[in-house]
Amino acid sequence: MMTDHHGKEFLGFVATGPPIAMPERIWLWITAPKPKVDREGRPKIAPYGMRKVEAKLIEAGFNAAVIDPDHLDKHLDSMKVLMIGHHDYFAYGPPSSEWWSITGLEPINRRSFKRLMESRAVRKAKEKGVKIIAGGPAAWQWLWELELWKKWGVDTIVDGEAERVIVKLVEKALNNEELPDYVYVGPSYSPSIDEIPTIKAASVNGLVEIMRGCPRGCKFCSVTLRPLRFIPLDKILEEIDVNLRNGVKGVILHSEDVLLYHADGVKPRPEPLIKLHSEVLKKIGGDKSFAWAHASLSAIKYAEDEYKLVSKLMNEYILSDKRKFLGVEVGIETGSVNLAKKIMIGKSAPYPPEMWPEIVEDAFKIMHENKIIPAATLILGLPEETPDDVVKTAELLDRLRPYRSIIVPMFFVPMGALKKGNWFLKDHITREHIEVLYKTLKHTTYWAEEIMNKYYLSSPLYMPLRFFLKRLVKYVNKKADEYIKRLEYQLKT
Repeated sequence: MMTDHHGKEFLGFVATGPPIAMPERIWLWITAPKPKVDREGRPKIAPYGMRKVEAKLIEAGFNAAVIDPDHLDKHLDSMKVLMIGHHDYFAYGPPSSEWWSITGLEPINRRSFKRLMESRAVRKAKEKGVKIIAGGPAAWQWLWELELWKKWGVDTIVDGEAERVIVKLVEKALNNEELPDYVYVGPSYSPSIDEIPTIKAASVNGLVEIMRGCPRGCKFCSVTLRPLRFIPLDKILEEIDVNLRNGVKGVILHSEDVLLYHADGVKPRPEPLIKLHSEVLKKIGGDKSFAWAHASLSAIKYAEDEYKLVSKLMNEYILSDKRKFLGVEVGIETGSVNLAKKIMIGKSAPYPPEMWPEIVEDAFKIMHENKIIPAATLILGLPEETPDDVVKTAELLDRLRPYRSIIVPMFFVPMGALKKGNWFLKDHITREHIEVLYKTLKHTTYWAEEIMNKYYLSSPLYMPLRFFLKRLVKYVNKKADEYIKRLEYQLKT
C-alpha cells in the first residue's frame, strides 16, 4: 500500500495479484514502487486512511507519524503503539482473491504483509511491549486468520471508521490498560463532519475525500452501511493545498459516487458539482492530473441526459492541453435485471432496475464520447445467481465492446449485507462464467494498448513501464487462453 503506483492508480488492480512470469522485485517495481522517505522513514505520500488517523492523533496531542514499514527499526527505542492499516491484509478481498483462486499463487498483498509481521522490527517491538492496533478497510479479514492474530500479538482490531474511537484506544494502550480484542464501529457511531480531521501530510496520488457513505444500498458492499456526509468545499481545498505543498502533482476526488456530491437524493445537481470542479481545477491548474475515484453509471447517465453535465464538466473544466482524459472506477456488477433487483435495487436509481443493462450501455457511451476511461468491475458468483444471469452479463459485454474501458471480473466475496454468503472460488466456475471471463479478457486487452499509448502512459518517461506492461498483457492473454481451455476441458470431463 505504501506506493503511488507510478502516479497511475489503475495499476493498483495489477498490484493485488501474484508476480506472473517475472521475479517479485520486478513485479513490484512495475506495479508498486516504493515512495521517497525522509531520514526518519516518513514517506512523502501515504494512504489516505492512514493520513486521517495520523491527523486525528496529532490533533489529540500525540507524537504520531506514518512510517514506511521498511524503516520501523529506526523507532524501536521510542515506539509505544504500532498501528497498521491495509486495504487487503490477507488477499481475501477482490480482486486479490480472484487472482489467488485462478493462479493458485499467493498474491503480493498477503506475501508482503506476512513478511512485515514476521520481520525483526515487529518481533522486537512486541518483545519491548509495544501494543499493536490494526484497522482499515480489510479489518474484517482478521476474523478469518485467528491463528495469525494470536501468533503476531495483535492487541486490537478496529473495524469501521476510526475517528471516534482511536484516541481513546491509544490512550488505553499508552496507560497499559486492557484493550478490547475487536472494536466494530457501526453506522450509529460514525464520525460527524466536525470529527473528521484534515490531513497533515500528502496522500497517495493526491486523493482527497469529498463525501462518505452511499445511499444506494447494494447488498454486497459494506460502504452502504455508513451514513451519507458531504465534506465542505473549504476542507476539500485545504487538503488539496496540503498535497500541493508536498509536491503531489494531481488530485483524485474520492467518494463512492462523485456525482452525488450535494445531490438531491440520487439525482446529481449541476450547481454543487460545477462549483466543486471549478474551485478544485482552478487551484491545481491545467498541468496536473485529475481523476474521480468512483462514480455510478446511473448518475453518469442522469447527469448527462438531464443537464449535459458530464460533457460540460469535461470540456469546460477537466480536459486541458496536458490533461487528455479522466479516469474513474465504476461498477457494472451484473448484466442481469433479475440479479439487479435482488442485490442492488438502488444502483439504477433514479431509473428502475429493469433498465440496468440500458443504463450501463448508455453510461459507457457517454464516457467514451467524453474521454472518460472507466475501470469497471463485474461480480461472478453472487448469491442466487443463475446460469441465465451470467448469460445476460456476457450479452451486455458484447454491447460494451465499442467503448474504451478496462473491465475486471471479480469473484464474489461475502461482505456487507451478504457477509454470511459463500465465497465464489475456481471450483464453482461454469461454462457461462468461462464465457464472461473470456469476454472481459478480450475486451480489456483490446483497449489496453490504445489506453497506454494515447492516454495513460503516453509520456516518453514511461517507455520502460509501457514496454513491461505490454509484455505482461500479452503474457496474461496467452496464459488466460490456456487457462480457459483447461477449464473447458475439465468441465467436459
